[in-house]
Amino acid sequence: MAREFQRGHKARISDLTAGTDLYVGVQIAAPGLSFDISCFGLDADEQLSDDRYFVFFNQPKSPEESIQLLGAQAGDTESFRVTLDKIPPQIQKLSFTATIDGTGQMSQVSPGYIRIVAGGEEVARYAFSGSEFSTERAVMLGDFYLKDVWRFAAVGQGFDGGLDALLRNFGGEVAEEETPEAPQQAQQPQAGATPGFAPPAQATAPPAFGAPAPAPAPAPAPQPAAQGFAPPQGATPPPAPAPSVHAQPTIVAPITPPGGAPPPPAPAPAPYGQPGQQPPYGQAPAPSAPPPPGYAQPQAPQAPAPPPGYGQPTPPPGYGQATPPPGYGQQPPYGQVPGQQAPYGAPQGAPQGAPQGPGVAAALQQFKETPTGQRWTQQNKKMVRVDLGIGGQPVLARQGSMVLYQGKVDFSYKGAGFSGRIVGNATGQEMQLMRCTGQGQVFLAENSTMLHPIELQGDGICVSAENVLAFDESLQYEIRRIEGHGIPGGALFTMQFTGTGTIVVKTHGTPVVLPVTPTTFADANAVVAWSSAAQVIVSSQVRMRRNAYPGDTGESVNLQFRAAPGNFIVVQPYEI
Repeated sequence: MAREFQRGHKARISDLTAGTDLYVGVQIAAPGLSFDISCFGLDADEQLSDDRYFVFFNQPKSPEESIQLLGAQAGDTESFRVTLDKIPPQIQKLSFTATIDGTGQMSQVSPGYIRIVAGGEEVARYAFSGSEFSTERAVMLGDFYLKDVWRFAAVGQGFDGGLDALLRNFGGEVAEEETPEAPQQAQQPQAGATPGFAPPAQATAPPAFGAPAPAPAPAPAPQPAAQGFAPPQGATPPPAPAPSVHAQPTIVAPITPPGGAPPPPAPAPAPYGQPGQQPPYGQAPAPSAPPPPGYAQPQAPQAPAPPPGYGQPTPPPGYGQATPPPGYGQQPPYGQVPGQQAPYGAPQGAPQGAPQGPGVAAALQQFKETPTGQRWTQQNKKMVRVDLGIGGQPVLARQGSMVLYQGKVDFSYKGAGFSGRIVGNATGQEMQLMRCTGQGQVFLAENSTMLHPIELQGDGICVSAENVLAFDESLQYEIRRIEGHGIPGGALFTMQFTGTGTIVVKTHGTPVVLPVTPTTFADANAVVAWSSAAQVIVSSQVRMRRNAYPGDTGESVNLQFRAAPGNFIVVQPYEI
């Protein structure tokens, strides 16, 4: 399965594939716009020090052919062949770019992608759309860069100035002479000039490094000659001129059986309102109109139907003949067995009582898995996925929070020990955890609460144990005491997490994050988390009489936060 990248994501190519002969495909389009897709071979200073490594439609390959422009194929607007072990040492980075030829903005582009294919299998893809851009006219889609090993980065950044600004950014010079015409022909090379290693137009399998070719379409029916004779078997008809392909209407031609005579031409349809003529005895009635596109023709003519008996009504044209099977990829009508005739009087190919719709797969497409290539991925607001194979560290999660897992995953009990249970019971910060190890993916959720993955980079955060769903085992945690007077027990407790890793915090409803100021107060039952550098003071209203009397506000115990700028608190719209 291809790893999905988002803007800014990076990965070692060796983690994606063991091969070095790669296919890079770019798909980008917009109504009324044309694009120039290029590859810049840059040095260690990210400059185009050698113009021979600027690969585009006028220079389709580098000197040693480590970078080659292949043209449009396999559904890609442009494609490249990159052989990493042939790239000279002075080239440290390959930047794949797209520029608008003429006027326009990148915000107009339709959803596109840049992908990497190795061994005929797609291993990486960065998908983008016009919503990620604004007024840019040139954009850097992705980079191959050398940092001890070759790596791939999804960039998705551009320039308003177009190709000129892109060239100046890489230290190139903008030529003053006019660009030679016919770049469109370079985009789609002639059939005879297609490289031997590129996927041919009718190939059933891509090359070892190339993109997977789409499934071959069913062969079209041969067009009979003007004299009515079928072309001989094995003969290759001469290619038709390009303009005539689009100028002539599309028709469905009859299929001539091998070694047989071509079928007679269909008679002209009867005028509107007049009945059609009955064919002679022994001859099958010809259809009044060609079958709809996508329906296959029978391989051999069917046996003629006998004439109707005396006193019987004349059957309609086609009555008694086998119903043609549905086209490639289509299903027979609802309730009909494949290969059998549809019920008499029913419209051919129309479902009987079944609603027309896009299907189950299309209806559920919006809920599909969201792969990103990261260790922690939020599938939706109430579910997260952790990839245990990335990072190699186990994950500690609340017991019973696993809703789905894929691959080889081991679950074990994570105990706190005798003293840990005593402290947890006394402070109310005990967590019943399980340890997840292996190389699979685990999906976590609990009671439809909203989940928020928070990544710690050496800093700390204080979270109540009730609001912790899962965290990396690399994080250190301890129980922190908050002193106070006038509150039950004399103190409050929370969990403090520090180190490098990710913790998933759960809330009831959408929380609010506020910066800490000297006048920041929060209800002790509604606060979820705060930065560990903040100073917490219990603010209580002590009265000589009881608090739970009719008309009491119920806000007698609050937490006051004090800290330097940059600290925060997280409060949920729910009181535990």
